[in-house]
Amino acid sequence: MRNDLTGRTANAVALLKDSPHTLDGFLKLSEIFESTTLDPHSRETVILTVAARNQCHLCVDMHEAKLASLGPAPDPERLAAVAQFTLQVLAASGAVSDEELERFHGFGYTRQNALEVVLGIGTYTVSTLANRLTRAA
Repeated sequence: MRNDLTGRTANAVALLKDSPHTLDGFLKLSEIFESTTLDPHSRETVILTVAARNQCHLCVDMHEAKLASLGPAPDPERLAAVAQFTLQVLAASGAVSDEELERFHGFGYTRQNALEVVLGIGTYTVSTLANRLTRAA
């Protein structure tokens, strides 16, 4: 499966080359998202949540493998909270309730982390929608 996944990923990147601006934008945003204060497990959870919601099977496969390579999550409930918060941000177009934001904070996430979730949503919305548009996913 790893070779198949590698080939599918390379194909997706090749298809994005039809729009150098889209490819460059995604790569830059991805690099920035990877440098956020969200821990690696949380970042991958945000990505997986967006990928699953947008039905990008390539992204789901790739990021499930990446999450697995990180090893067991230190706190699965915390990851469930970031997944739920990601879906709430998407559903409310960012206008989550004070209660939802407080629940997110209750798992040790900060206001900065909440904004980084928005960055992750934007970054991987570009990727997942482009992959589906180009039939890479």
